[in-house]
Amino acid sequence: MGSIVLGVFDDRGKAEQAAIGLRDKGYHKDISVVARDEGKGDIQETKMGRGEEGNSPMAGITTGGTLGGLAGLAAGAGALVIPGIGPLLAVGPIAGLLSGAAAGGIAGGLIDWGIPEAEGKQYEEDIKQGKTIVSVQGSDERLNDAADLMRHHGAYDVKIF
Repeated sequence: MGSIVLGVFDDRGKAEQAAIGLRDKGYHKDISVVARDEGKGDIQETKMGRGEEGNSPMAGITTGGTLGGLAGLAAGAGALVIPGIGPLLAVGPIAGLLSGAAAGGIAGGLIDWGIPEAEGKQYEEDIKQGKTIVSVQGSDERLNDAADLMRHHGAYDVKIF
């Protein structure tokens, strides 16, 4: 068994709900989300009714795109531009990983996480198509629960690496 589970979502709102569910199950700094910045020019300040001080989960992201309430779910939220893909919004540990691997794209960054190259390229293609990827790192015994939670919220192509 591995130490990371990734799931692909067609619906960004469902990805957000999965990330909230993961956080509620005790994952905090281990949740990552990556999606294309759709460039809608607005910042969605969704109050999730969660968090210690009622802060908007989007606090700190001013990139011109939205990721709903995901930024408050994990540390390290940010905006990136990946050649061949364009602007991305990334939340959690994956943000640092992808910013360091910008030239290698998403697939190159995921290889550093132990994701096989073929799967990394598929996840990169999913992002290009406007899908959202949620991942969580954890102990072997908890990853099956995390995978089930992602599936419950509409993820497909859920894999543990």
